[in-house]
Amino acid sequence: MLITVIGIGDDGLMGLTPTAKTLVDGAEVLVGGERHLAKAPDVQAERFDWSLGFEATLDKMADLADKRIVVLASGDPLYFGVGATLIRRFGAENVFVLPAPGSVSLACARMGWSIPDVQVVTIHGRALENLSLHVTPGARLIVLSRDGDSPSEVAELLTSKGFGPTRITVLEQLGGADEARHDGVAESWPNETRAHLNIIALDCVGGPNAKPLSRLAGLPDDVFEHDGQITKREVRAVTLARLAPLPGEVLWDVGAGAGSIAIEWMRTDRSCTAIAIERDGDRAACIARNANSLGVPRLKIDCADAQDALVSLAGAPDAVFVGGGVGVPGLLIKAWNRIQPGGRLVANAVTAEGAAELLKMKQVHGGELIQISIARNENKNKDITLFENMRTVTQYCAIKPLETKA
Repeated sequence: MLITVIGIGDDGLMGLTPTAKTLVDGAEVLVGGERHLAKAPDVQAERFDWSLGFEATLDKMADLADKRIVVLASGDPLYFGVGATLIRRFGAENVFVLPAPGSVSLACARMGWSIPDVQVVTIHGRALENLSLHVTPGARLIVLSRDGDSPSEVAELLTSKGFGPTRITVLEQLGGADEARHDGVAESWPNETRAHLNIIALDCVGGPNAKPLSRLAGLPDDVFEHDGQITKREVRAVTLARLAPLPGEVLWDVGAGAGSIAIEWMRTDRSCTAIAIERDGDRAACIARNANSLGVPRLKIDCADAQDALVSLAGAPDAVFVGGGVGVPGLLIKAWNRIQPGGRLVANAVTAEGAAELLKMKQVHGGELIQISIARNENKNKDITLFENMRTVTQYCAIKPLETKA
């Protein structure tokens, strides 16, 4: 079986090399979106698009393995495209990819921007709030749009975040006969629908009300909505350092409260994921709002009792943080048992009962116990400077041993 994936631009088959055009002309089966197939009206082949859904279409392709299958895709099929899906299903040895200049390359060419210096964010099939994570002064962003309403939605989001002066360029129908460009700034961007096929270039500028947020651990407490159940900023920074997130890793945040640990975990890298476990429905809703506001709407929330969640959740996390319910007998060992070998458990306690459970864990499984004492300056009296002690936090950190072969 060999599937050929050919990237095309808005100019269709006219922009293909002779070799790529020959492969398309020789196809016995032609697969692609409706827009892609419409650009090859003269190719005599059995055709089907993705309207059946990806899995059903892939199954159909598998049934036609003895045919010459050509898939048409936009630009570079391995950049937010169907190429990766096909390779995962059929294997790299059975998929041959011929890329064309993609929308990101074309957009940077039009803007005069160096590709390595831009950050690409997609809101195509993903939440608009993903963009919030990347909006910082001086950042140059290429945003892959969902549709013609995306530019005005992006402008509204930027303005709400205090980045109204951000320069916006909308590039439509890139590489085609109807290519067009529209420039403006977010705070005065017209609320109108543009061409469905567009890409957005942002040169981010913060206004006087902008509050840029670092990707490092320890965001200010007041950027989170909370009812007091939140791991405080200084303790949170230490906790994230102990959890030590790496790209692609999974965290379970047990007794998540405001979700601050899970949210900051995910902010470290776009490939990091987390599940926030919080039994209180109001707090779970608060976590969802915080995740959206802080650019990680992909955060999963399990509104369940911690004991039940640690039994029912699928998979084995790379790290578990227990911030609520530490004193519940048996909770920590349940968390420990779910972590994959080499994973980390970090737990914080402010009560004597919780600290006692942490000591038991250390005695059985090793690891390290520390105490974190923080005093904050409270300016209640202008004439003197006083510090107010926060509750001392006892923290346990342990790495689960790697399994050894018998």
